[in-house]
Amino acid sequence: MNGGELYIRATGTWLPPVEQVADAVAEGRCDAVVARSTRMESVTVSAQNPAPEMAARAARTALERAAAEPGDIDLVLHASFYYQGFDLWAPASYVQRTAVGNQCPAMEIRQVSNGGMAALDLAWAYLAADPARVAALLTTGDRFCPPGFDRWRSDPGTVYGDGGTALVVSRHSGFARVRSIATVSAPDLEGMHRGDDPFGPAPFSHREAVDLEAHKQDFLARHGVTPTVARVATAQEAVVKQALADAGLGLADIDRFVLPHLGHRRLHVAYFAKFGIDPARSTWSWSRTIGH
Repeated sequence: MNGGELYIRATGTWLPPVEQVADAVAEGRCDAVVARSTRMESVTVSAQNPAPEMAARAARTALERAAAEPGDIDLVLHASFYYQGFDLWAPASYVQRTAVGNQCPAMEIRQVSNGGMAALDLAWAYLAADPARVAALLTTGDRFCPPGFDRWRSDPGTVYGDGGTALVVSRHSGFARVRSIATVSAPDLEGMHRGDDPFGPAPFSHREAVDLEAHKQDFLARHGVTPTVARVATAQEAVVKQALADAGLGLADIDRFVLPHLGHRRLHVAYFAKFGIDPARSTWSWSRTIGH
């Protein structure tokens, strides 16, 4: 549990236009069975805007809403999942240069889908460590595009959307207070995105495009479906329990649930049915139009 109080001063997003799932099915780019299981309506697709630029645009919005000057920001954290446009490059520094314009530490967070939450956890600890530190800018940005990523087939069951997001968090004031953050690591599951492939000398050494389903099937064949599901469930239950306990709340006290932008089948199994969450009290109605 992090010490001291943390507030959200402002948020920002920059999302490209949406593409209808029905159109992708009609054109043969998305399998009809995937469309039915995910129940997605649309997904944001960037035709040309790179991931770090979308993050920077979101950051400028958040900083303006927060009325934050460059000297107010003590840390910049940029989280991403996929390729950021250049090799051996620091996208967090690009966001800092184009959106903030100061010289505080700027670092990239590589924690796949958990990157944004990991950045929030780290930022809270960083700000709490020194009373002179006041605020941090957190951004995310991704563009899932060919030839290396197929948003419809690289991870069946989850449709990947493009865009950038930003948060300005402060130790002193904001429109919302963060009550708790909890993280539980399960490193024994890292092979779910690695499978049986050997380590490669360069990106896409084994396949022309990302295939998370192939990695998952390799992992499940080696470790078993039941033990793997149980391991995921144990970690998930532990982190929910810890977050609620640190906030002094129970699950019944929660009015709204912000859930990962997964397809409906995955959301139903992992969240709706498991925790008794009414989809109407979640972000599902919006997330199904944006993508993961």
